[in-house]
Amino acid sequence: MSIATLILGESGTGKSTSLRNLDPTKTLLIQSIGKPLPFRAKEWRLITKDNPTGSIFICDNAETICRAITKTDREIIVIDDYQYIMANEFMRRAKEKGYDKFTDIGERAWAVFNQALNLPMNKRVYILAHTETDPFGKTKIKTIGKMLDEKITLEGMVTICLRTHVNDGQYQFSTQNNGSDTVKSPMGLFETQFIDNDVKLVDDKICDYYGIHTTQEQ
Repeated sequence: MSIATLILGESGTGKSTSLRNLDPTKTLLIQSIGKPLPFRAKEWRLITKDNPTGSIFICDNAETICRAITKTDREIIVIDDYQYIMANEFMRRAKEKGYDKFTDIGERAWAVFNQALNLPMNKRVYILAHTETDPFGKTKIKTIGKMLDEKITLEGMVTICLRTHVNDGQYQFSTQNNGSDTVKSPMGLFETQFIDNDVKLVDDKICDYYGIHTTQEQ
């Protein structure tokens, strides 16, 4: 069973920038919306017919994403931004009447999450997504429609959920629940409530904590 980690935060708070220290040769980055990376990224190249060994796959189709994360031999998989897998399909089907589209969108969103949890044990999946605040003041992952929210708590499907935190120009991840969000991490995984917004640092901690042997170590 693979380890999926949620990284939540509003736009501009450091989610994509946190990928800056990952090795692109060991990472599959799935972008639901194609956009330049917010750091110097000359080694991060698109996967194309002419360059099948690239690191960036642009796709918002849930079924195709599930196939991609199943077939890749990369140890680290990043999905950015997860909520657009739902939002893009919703916009394409905006003129459809009835509630069937919400059921379809919810089912596909769940399928990506479920697949991310059922890869080989050495795989780590990082799911980056925006946040929203519910009527009770709790900050959670942003989704589409009540079907997904009422039936599934996506944060409940993972053991690690981090949230971006910006203070005096310092970009960090929060590792512990503040009482009004869904942040969580296993006991002893992180020593402090706030850490640098660096997915490579997070990945190293996860590998050490769970005894995962990476290709580089083998």
